[in-house]
Amino acid sequence: MAAAPETPNPETSSEDPWARMPGPSVVTFGFDVLDRVEQAVAMVKERLKRAVAALDAAGIPHAVVGGHAVAAWVARIDPAAVRTTVDVDLLIDRADLPRATAALEAVGFIHSFTFGINIFVDGPQGKAREAVHILFAGEPVKPADPTAAPELSAAQTLDGYRIVDIDRLITMKLTAYRDKDRTHLRDMIDVGLIDAATLDRIPVVLRPRLEQLLANPDG
Repeated sequence: MAAAPETPNPETSSEDPWARMPGPSVVTFGFDVLDRVEQAVAMVKERLKRAVAALDAAGIPHAVVGGHAVAAWVARIDPAAVRTTVDVDLLIDRADLPRATAALEAVGFIHSFTFGINIFVDGPQGKAREAVHILFAGEPVKPADPTAAPELSAAQTLDGYRIVDIDRLITMKLTAYRDKDRTHLRDMIDVGLIDAATLDRIPVVLRPRLEQLLANPDG
């Protein structure tokens, strides 16, 4: 039986590993790609403004949470560190859901209940990943969550929006603790919004998660 060909050791072989990869090593994009990126960011901002304006006009108390809340806090320290978020997370009281539904549908959003969350996609062609997500104040987002979402009283005005305060926002991100939540937490660590002193201001059950991130913020 013929011996199998020896696989080069990438640590000792002089062969360029990139040479075996098909296709060009550099791909050229036109400036239209950057224009589309800019347009996508503008559409997200417009969606946020339209949703918040609809709730304001209907007199529905609310607060911005999630990635846009993180962006608002990070921008106060370092605008260059702000990360784009495609969906919109809003916190309201459960009792206000019927009025919020009417207000958001009046400005073009379509309501559905997906994966246990009330979402509003932007029109018939809207995508769930770009939707407005409605969370309820004082309730867990998911049944197994170790902490509940904050009350609306834990919000303040930043850049014209009602934004959940920094400690409650950190708590929400530590509670969800998905990959994108850990990324947002690392962003806040990077600009100094989170440090060792933060541990004393968050629920005990979440402290091991934050301790792990603080010990290894690069992942």
